[in-house]
Amino acid sequence: IVGNGSEQQLQKELEDVLMDSSMEGHRAAREPLEAMPASPASEDSLTEDISLTPSPVYSGLMVVPQKTDMTLLIKPTQGMDSPNSSPSTPIPDEDSVLFSKLTYLGCASVNAPRSEVEALRMVSILRSQCQVPLDVTLSVPNVSEGIVRLLDPQTNTEIANYPIYKILFCVRGHDGTSESDCFAFTESHYNAEIFRIHVFRCEIQEAVSRILYSFATAFRRSAKQTLLSANPPTLTPDSDIFTFTVSLEIKEDDGKGYFSAVPKDKDKQCFRLRQGVEKKIVTYVQQSSNKELVIERCFGVLLSPGKDVRNSDMHLLDLESMGKSSDGKSYVITGNWNPNTPHFQAVNEETPKDKSIYMTIAVDLIIIEVQEPVRFLLETKVRVCPPSERMFWLFSKRSYTETFYLKLKQIERKERKSNSDTLYEVASLESESERERRKTTASPTMRLPHYGSQGSIIPSPPEDDEEEDNDEPLLSGSGDVSKECGEKILETWGDLLSKWHLNLSVRPKPLSTLVRSGVPEALRGEVWQLLAGCHNNDQMVEDYRILITKESPQDSAITRDINRTFPAHDYFKDTGGDGQDSLYKICKAYSVYDEEIGYCQGQSFLAAVLLLHMPEEQAFSVLVKIMFDYGLRELFKQNFEDLHCKFYQLERLMQEYIPDLYNHFLNISLEAHMYASQWFLTLFTAKFPLYMVFHIIDLLLCEGISVIFNVALALLKTSKDDLLLTDFEGALKFFRVQLPKRYRSEENAKKLMELACSMKISQKKLKKYEKEYLVMREQQAQQEDPVERFERENRRLQEANMRLEQENDDLAHELVTSKIALRKDLDNAEEKADALNKELLMTKQKLVDAEDEKKRLENEATQLKEMCRRELDKAESEIKKNSSIIGDYKQICSQLSERLERQQSGNKTELEQIRQKVEGCDRCRELFNKEGTLKILSTSKDTSDEYQDKEKALLKNQLREMELELAQTKLQLVEAECKIQDLEHHLGLALNEVQAAKKTWFNRTISSIKTATGVQGKETS
Repeated sequence: IVGNGSEQQLQKELEDVLMDSSMEGHRAAREPLEAMPASPASEDSLTEDISLTPSPVYSGLMVVPQKTDMTLLIKPTQGMDSPNSSPSTPIPDEDSVLFSKLTYLGCASVNAPRSEVEALRMVSILRSQCQVPLDVTLSVPNVSEGIVRLLDPQTNTEIANYPIYKILFCVRGHDGTSESDCFAFTESHYNAEIFRIHVFRCEIQEAVSRILYSFATAFRRSAKQTLLSANPPTLTPDSDIFTFTVSLEIKEDDGKGYFSAVPKDKDKQCFRLRQGVEKKIVTYVQQSSNKELVIERCFGVLLSPGKDVRNSDMHLLDLESMGKSSDGKSYVITGNWNPNTPHFQAVNEETPKDKSIYMTIAVDLIIIEVQEPVRFLLETKVRVCPPSERMFWLFSKRSYTETFYLKLKQIERKERKSNSDTLYEVASLESESERERRKTTASPTMRLPHYGSQGSIIPSPPEDDEEEDNDEPLLSGSGDVSKECGEKILETWGDLLSKWHLNLSVRPKPLSTLVRSGVPEALRGEVWQLLAGCHNNDQMVEDYRILITKESPQDSAITRDINRTFPAHDYFKDTGGDGQDSLYKICKAYSVYDEEIGYCQGQSFLAAVLLLHMPEEQAFSVLVKIMFDYGLRELFKQNFEDLHCKFYQLERLMQEYIPDLYNHFLNISLEAHMYASQWFLTLFTAKFPLYMVFHIIDLLLCEGISVIFNVALALLKTSKDDLLLTDFEGALKFFRVQLPKRYRSEENAKKLMELACSMKISQKKLKKYEKEYLVMREQQAQQEDPVERFERENRRLQEANMRLEQENDDLAHELVTSKIALRKDLDNAEEKADALNKELLMTKQKLVDAEDEKKRLENEATQLKEMCRRELDKAESEIKKNSSIIGDYKQICSQLSERLERQQSGNKTELEQIRQKVEGCDRCRELFNKEGTLKILSTSKDTSDEYQDKEKALLKNQLREMELELAQTKLQLVEAECKIQDLEHHLGLALNEVQAAKKTWFNRTISSIKTATGVQGKETS
């Protein structure tokens, strides 16, 4: 980074880095002027403090007007001197602007001189690291041929200088950051081998925008070229025509990180785009004839929906890359296009099937040998498909190609060193399509940016001759009308309206002068109502609301014309939309309101103009005022007799103001009614652009219907030269096609209206011509044979009689038809009434049956409830009984168990006693052993044997009885256990049945009862 040392070192570095004017004398040709393509971020920061004026954003930099209250010291100087100077010499006089209170922070080398990111990074670094800043004064020239100079603020001597054409890029710090008071520019140093960025800080932050505006002015303006008679320019090697082939390719994001070229429909030759998908515009420019011209860089890629768009309607795309192709034959420019921005909504909405829309792409190129930028304009058709649609057109063309013919003219530089110093200026630029469309030898128009004079940059109007030879007429409702207006104009109108509202019966004096300049679009609705006298129209509003409910005998004609009224305007283009619905109501209401005239073709255009500025009730009121108070309805009366009088007056005015055109029309037998009918009947609303139409209505409401003559004469006078060259058919075609297209530009329309307002056509003169017409008609009637006149009158009366008879027959037929229809409707109504009565009786009977069914179901429900209660009580009693039985059985079993245990213990005790007795008895002891078994006795002892046998038998009987009793006890115990199990089983079954009854049968019964009761209740209510 250069410039962080001492002040002496800094000044030395400045002299070495910035001052290269001595090297410029060795350059053979001057490099072309280059502009600064500012990014959207820099544009926002540029325009934050100062409001913008409408201007073509040609270089990508938004230009801001100068603030009158700016405190920055600006010192303009005049004159022009040699660019070469030294640091010790004072600044030479030249046309430039001086900016003081600036601090130079230093400079640094950059690899990407047109990168805003790198430039802002360098600004931040230099601002934070600069130790010894240098106070300087900056001199910015007002023309591209000038030199930017750094001056010592004390002595006004030059520190460094460099030509404006070597500056590549300008940028300012973002608002809200510490760099917001800084700006910088990059320049090519040492024959474009090194690029440097120079950073400045401004003591007054608001002055940054003004400085960049001066740079933009220098980039845009060129000094007037002077021709040197000593050395006439030489011709180009081959000719003055250079042919370029420009190809357009559109790529879309394929969702995989790549961009693929979109296909073209083979039949309609239109690109197939997907809605809402990021896109890239790739343009290939290749020179195909004559001496090769060197393309320095792309000035910008612009895009706009539609065809024949204005420069101000184009929107700048972000440039991604530019440079030569791999084979070196073409220059490739790639721009990023985000279709989701509001500017491109028209080409991001799904297109109806079998339809397409136009899209315009412009590529601005800086060619070294050409003085000004060259714009190649491509108009192509596109179709927008849903984003989910898949496209498979493997063999379709994927690019659109157009051939351009660039005609150049050589000019000489002031300091011509050799033939190579010669530069070219553009004479014309025409595409192959324009050549094919052009049927005459009119010189091709040049599509170049139009630069305004010093102080403001005015958008250039589109060239109106560009498509005048097309057979397609201009659609009604074309043209956008801006609501923007100067503050002074709005203040003047505000004061006038405030005074006017104090006394609505008297028009203010300056009103006519203001109206001649045009009513501001934002105020037209209010001003038109006041001019027409509709400020108190409550009664008319009520009448309108009643009229729209009535039938119109001309309904079919109104419906047919509605779809053809202002098809180019968004409010009226949709069939069945709000605009067409309101327009239909107004036309229908007027046809009922004015029975004598009814609806006439063309009224819908005037009603549509009024609808664009006020609600339909007020629009109807103003329409009635124009028809009645301004005499427009008189043109439709008495077989258009008053209209023919207007035609005569117009021809007499032509004879006075434009006699040569009047005589030409006589020679080709062109009468006023052949071209001026729509002018009078629709007040110019049918064919001309809306900006011009609205201004005409301003004048009409202010000055009356005679304004039509002023506008008609102005149209004829401005088109006189073209009309004098036409024949009968050509003149009709001119009035139908070319004439309305000439006034698509607001500038041309303003000039026309100024001419119309400047024409003085007195009412006395119009009255004189009207008397002449009436006298002429009387003379024609008198010169006519009375018999022929009576016959003609008789035929007219017969025709009127036949028409009235036909109308009478139609009305009678309609009456009979309506009676038959009414009788039929009455019969149908009676049949329907009978059917409804029968249905009512059936419904009543159903209601009675439903009530009886309801009562029966209620009784059944009561019985079911009682039965359920009894069953529940019975089940509860059985449960209690079973519980008591089980308790008794359990008690018996326990008693039997205790008894058995007692008997067993008693038997044991008794056996123990017997054993003790046996052991105590000697004889028994001999018979029994210790185990209680009998011993073997001798047969000799008979007495003891018998005794033992008896005792034994006795014991056996006792034992048998005890065993029998024990068996019976066990049997009773088993039977008791079986009964207990049986009772427990029955108890479980009973409990299950009770629970099942509660869950199923009872619940279903209760729910069915409730459902039946609820339905019957609803039917009854």
